[in-house]
Amino acid sequence: MAFLSKRRPRSGCPIATTLDLVGDRWTLVILRDMINGKTKFGEFLESPERITTNVLTDRLQMMEKTGFVKRKAYLKRPLRYEYLATKKGRAMLPVLQEISRWGNRFIPETWVPPESFMRKIPN
Repeated sequence: MAFLSKRRPRSGCPIATTLDLVGDRWTLVILRDMINGKTKFGEFLESPERITTNVLTDRLQMMEKTGFVKRKAYLKRPLRYEYLATKKGRAMLPVLQEISRWGNRFIPETWVPPESFMRKIPN
């Protein structure tokens, strides 16, 4: 199993080991955007959370190393990539939906996700 670094997992706990992969403040937001159709670097920068370019670059590289994302060239000159959620990344959809439900229930004034997002199923 790939982790953020070469270190061993903190424990065998599935919650702890999953958080080692997706527990930062950006990975799930980037996956949300991918699942909703964003693929290009500039598109991720347009999200309301306002991720910086250096953090986005770092997270996309980490997500590729851990198997959540695959990078594919879409332009040769200049070389440009798009980022696509893998099966592993898309499998996080139910987690994102449940986090959304929880947030809407317990955190006042959170945005209600589009029904199209909430009805999606992992593919």
